[in-house]
Order: sequence, then C-alpha cells, then structure tokens
Amino acid sequence: MQFYLAPMEGITTYIFRNAYAHYYGEIDKYFTPFLSNKKLCSRERNDILPENNKNISLVPQILSNNPDTFLAIARQIADYGYTSVNLNLGCPFGTVTAKKRGAGFLSVPQELDAFLDTIFTKCPLHISVKTRIGVTSTDEWEELLSIYKKYPMEELIIHPRLLGEYYKGSPHIEAFCQAANCLSFPLCYNGDITSQKSYAQLLAQFPDLKHVMLGRGIIQNPGLAKELRLGESKQDIPTFRAFHNEIYENYRRIMSGQAPVLFKMKDLWAFFVHYFTDAQRDIKKIRKANHFSDYEIAVEHLLKQAEGQIS
Repeated sequence: MQFYLAPMEGITTYIFRNAYAHYYGEIDKYFTPFLSNKKLCSRERNDILPENNKNISLVPQILSNNPDTFLAIARQIADYGYTSVNLNLGCPFGTVTAKKRGAGFLSVPQELDAFLDTIFTKCPLHISVKTRIGVTSTDEWEELLSIYKKYPMEELIIHPRLLGEYYKGSPHIEAFCQAANCLSFPLCYNGDITSQKSYAQLLAQFPDLKHVMLGRGIIQNPGLAKELRLGESKQDIPTFRAFHNEIYENYRRIMSGQAPVLFKMKDLWAFFVHYFTDAQRDIKKIRKANHFSDYEIAVEHLLKQAEGQIS
C-alpha cells in the first residue's frame, strides 16, 4: 500500500510536511495545498521550492477552471523540476465553489470536459486529478466518469462524497467501485480512513487497492500511517512533542509577530485535540493564548498530563 498525505489549506504546508517526514514518515507522496495564482505569490512559491521539500515526494496541486491559468502555473511548476501536477476538483468550500472551481467545477461537466481537453493536450507535466463524485446527486457520477475515462490521467484520487455533503455522512463506496470497474488508470481512495477498523473495512471491499490518501485522520493522529502498516496503535507523546515543537519553532522563524504564529498553531490544534483524552481545559487555554509564553505553558501542561495517563 502507498499512503498519500492529502492537501489541506493552511495545514499541510512545507513546515508541516518536513516535520511530519522527520518524526513519523510512512508517507509515500505529499500533495501541496492548492496553487491558484497565475503568477505564484511568495507563499505559494515557498511551498513548492525544492529546497523546502528535500527528501519528500511532492506533487503540487492547482485549483483553477481556466486552462490558461492552469497551464501558466504548471509551466512554473515544471521550471522547478516537478514532473507531475494535481488538479483540485474536490474542494467543497463556498468561497471556492461559488466561482465554479474545486468541486464546483463538477456542476458544469461540458465546461470541465473542454478544460480537461486543453490541459491534457498542452500541459508539460503528467496530470492527476482529485475529485468528488458530483454536486447534489450520485447520478452525476456516471457522466463524470465518462469524461474522465477519455484522458490519460496519471491517477484519479476519489473522495466519494458529493459537494453538498462536505465531510458529513458516509462516503459512497459504491461510487469508488463503479470507477474501479470502468477506468484503466490508477485509482486512489480518499475519505474517512481514521483508524485500523475503517482501513480494514476498505481493504475488505477493495483487496487490490494500492493507494490511499489520508487527510483529517492523520492530522488528528499523526501516527496513523504507521499504525495502519503495522496493525498496532500506540500514543507516543515524546514523538508528538518533538513534532509539535519543530513546527512551532519553524513558524516562529519564518513568520513575524506572535499573533500569526499562534493563529497557525491553533488551526493545527483543532485537529490535534483528537489525539488526547480529557484535555479540554488545556485545549481551552491553548485557544485563548495570546502570547508565546502562555501558549507554551498550556501545551507543555497538556503533554505532561498525557504522559502521566500513559504511565
């Protein structure tokens, strides 16, 4: 099995990826949060710079419904030495979908088809696609599959939910099965793999599956990929502490001021909270921290409490 780390806006930056690869590993391919500017901004450029992603197999992801914009970004990516790019057709958030981008692009399949025809003809890179299965109805999936099968995709990453479902309810596993029965290029499953149980259930249905993308589950439990490979679960506080501290210190190094750094770390703690039990008081202090010292005290108290629970 190959495990991929899903792109999550503001979360899986190069700072996070490097710390994750250092302390946890077990990820075969990382995807960047989406790039959307025809002329890459400094933040986007820094996230894909090869020197910021050493010893990491990285695929930049593009969010666009304009072929000229996609191709302009792809050429810049190629200039940095990348050979593959990923198209985002999965983002469900309103600020994106209102502009018919991300999963919103699925609402206009004829326009999507024309877009894909242009980029697959002119793009200098191999193209993979990350998609949802429709906007409001699973009936839309059949038409989308008929479009996808026309193009030489490097890979199709399927999150089998509709746009309107966001991350709620159960994935439509039958939609992934439908794709497996009619597409010849490699497929990757994405969606709700958060434990050994959910992983085992997936493999029971698709024993030949070779690629799985992990998203929210691996941010909530950074050791998840290793647990899935080894079939055992263990909360490792020393490794988590070192992982957290490297992220924190590197954001302090590249960002100016306490507020931006703490905002970034609090975003991560919205996921990290699930790694701990009986930690609500400390989590509340972390969320309220406005100074580095308060934040550090709250985090260290939480980690010591967690160590005490294990011992």
